[in-house]
Amino acid sequence: MSEWRKDPIVDRWVIISTERGKRPNDYRDILEEKKTQECPLCVGKEKLTPPEIMAYREPGSQNDTPGWWVRVVPNKFPALRIEEESSLSQHGIYLTMSGIGAHELIVESPSHEPGLDTQTEKQVEEVIWAWRERSLDLRKDSRLKYIQIFKNTGPVAGASLEHTHSQLIATPLVPVEVSQELDGARKYSSKNRSCVFCDMVSQEIAEKSRVIIESNQFLSFNPFASRFPFETWIIPKEHQHDFGQIREEMVRDFAGILRTTLRKISLMINNIPYNMVLHTSPVNIREEGHYHWHLEIMPRLTIMAGFELGTGYFINPTPPEMAAQALRDTQEFYPLHGESTREVYNYV
Repeated sequence: MSEWRKDPIVDRWVIISTERGKRPNDYRDILEEKKTQECPLCVGKEKLTPPEIMAYREPGSQNDTPGWWVRVVPNKFPALRIEEESSLSQHGIYLTMSGIGAHELIVESPSHEPGLDTQTEKQVEEVIWAWRERSLDLRKDSRLKYIQIFKNTGPVAGASLEHTHSQLIATPLVPVEVSQELDGARKYSSKNRSCVFCDMVSQEIAEKSRVIIESNQFLSFNPFASRFPFETWIIPKEHQHDFGQIREEMVRDFAGILRTTLRKISLMINNIPYNMVLHTSPVNIREEGHYHWHLEIMPRLTIMAGFELGTGYFINPTPPEMAAQALRDTQEFYPLHGESTREVYNYV
């Protein structure tokens, strides 16, 4: 039977539709054309991007030349620009604001690979350090209120480049999605004198049915009210509202669980398209200590149609308990660069 499930953080209900249910192996393969054009993110093509903002590179190597292992550049076609002057104007009932902000691209590896899952854990650590470094630097601009780190994988998810990369957009406003989570966390904290995210972590660990991986400091799980098939969250078990507070030992642990989680997802379904977003507390406004940063992985396996767009309700045909079981049972296989991957299925 289908059922409605309420998200414990935001006032949102999701339909888990077992009537139109899909088992994990119903998604097995998603065919996408490989890009054949010259890749501007590969080593030796540095002049094809705007000048780098920062890079982790070999000592003595010059900016915008080979020798880097993580590289951050302005987006060639930015949604927002830091150089814009801040201005607000009103036209009748309509408000406009100048396109102030920042839009950066984090090249996650010198190797031309489509994802983070085939990188070493050390390389994933370096990417996380780059996310943190750019977050801490951009918040020095008091005009910016939120820093969104995200990753699109596959054309269906909006990726125009195959080479593994993530992006960062800093905005002068707090996004609606994050504002809803902040409001939900405040209300829950006021009523229960605890953090809704911490309580969620405790219940998921106790029930185990939606847990994929539990490490020393992080939990990877499919949320109770998953909006999408195989929607996965990775969250620190320690209460921490700001991603910028992450410590060295946490970065190592986060890199391991992120890499393994992405590997399991990509082995479950060939060429799986997904969006990944890191939700953290706003910057340069009041401290949101009741919030709890986390990373959301949202596979793009279903299409939002008229009902979803008209009501805001999501229909998920794969229960998160079934998705988590399949991911737990998916054995890891790490190919060398250039070696083809193989799938491992072990469904209950």
